[in-house]
Amino acid sequence: MSRPWFHRLQGNSRGCLVFEPLFLIPYSMYTTYATIYMYELGLGETAIGWITTISLIVQVFSSFISGYLTDRMGRKFALLYFDLISWSVATLLWMVTQNVWMFVAAAIVNGFQRVPHTAFYCLLVEDTEPKERTYVFTILQFIGVVGGLFAPLGGLLVHHYSLVPGVRIMYGIAFVCMTLQFIGRHMMTRETDMGKRKMREARELGLKESLGEYMSAIRSVLMNRPLLLVFGVYMLFNFQMTMKGTYLSLYLADYLHIDSDLISLFPALSSVIMLLTMWLLMPRIPERLAQSAMNGGFVLSVISTVMLIAAPAESLIWVGLSTILAAVGTMISSPYLEAQVANAIDDNQRAKIFSILSVLVLLVISPSGIIGGWTYQLDPRIPFLLVAAAFGLSIVLLLIHRGSMRASSANL
Repeated sequence: MSRPWFHRLQGNSRGCLVFEPLFLIPYSMYTTYATIYMYELGLGETAIGWITTISLIVQVFSSFISGYLTDRMGRKFALLYFDLISWSVATLLWMVTQNVWMFVAAAIVNGFQRVPHTAFYCLLVEDTEPKERTYVFTILQFIGVVGGLFAPLGGLLVHHYSLVPGVRIMYGIAFVCMTLQFIGRHMMTRETDMGKRKMREARELGLKESLGEYMSAIRSVLMNRPLLLVFGVYMLFNFQMTMKGTYLSLYLADYLHIDSDLISLFPALSSVIMLLTMWLLMPRIPERLAQSAMNGGFVLSVISTVMLIAAPAESLIWVGLSTILAAVGTMISSPYLEAQVANAIDDNQRAKIFSILSVLVLLVISPSGIIGGWTYQLDPRIPFLLVAAAFGLSIVLLLIHRGSMRASSANL
């Protein structure tokens, strides 16, 4: 089944995605235990929140410069160099860390991930037809889902070696696999036509002119109300992902008293359900119903989060049902949201506008670590109330966006 799917991919989208499992498989293994790993090494909830926030602050800076660096260095080299810095070096630091300061150093280094994030996004979509972008992001989502199936391997390592040594092994595996991915992808992709053009322009422009282009891009964003609404939904989506990703495993282990060995089963269950959703449901959703699909996904996500908040202690069935609903909701909303954002951005300003979007996203989610840590201490359920609220507000923004687009069409 995967071969015809990948056969449809051409050029850079194929070169980018064929190596993506080397990143997502080890990432899914260690990310489930990253927060508990910090907790086991003596970091409290507030310290974990501060480290998350420090990483996000660095990401704000790296997001701001990512458009300029992606244009000046080219998509390929910005992607290669900063992937090696922000992920290969960071996984090594996480693997050997002994105290809070090494976690801080790793968070700072990993914070530069926004440069390759912008470069990857440009390399992936610039030479891809707009009508094919939903398909490309669906395949990207599919690879992430398959990667989640390997999360229980992390549970086996934790069970065999105990938590801290097991997680150190996961970080070592991640270093090797990710580094191979970055090099292999660099060899199988080519610089985009827009990337070559932007490299020439960036070398001809001085710093003042480059800042002027940024200001022009910011003005074009602020004057485009439909684009701002889509960006608002994207920011809220990233906020809930950060909040949930930071505190879900800790919530399951600390508040619901679920055995650490079993926690990795939930990402695997999520992956199976997302695969089934992709095969059975996604092909039946026409492109014209993309916004309705997103809204439906967000509704399911609200229900899932409320179930998680209400879950009894040690109830694997309750958490499993919540996981199933969250998986279906994510699968039918995320690819459409990514494609809608991609199609809303002009190719000529893609790197700069996407870097501006990344800055806006990070300004919204940067306080999430501190807010999450503080609210978790008050009541571990509060961070998930905020997650549910983010989904609810996203539904409202999408409804406003739909009305705005209909009004624009009526005026034409």
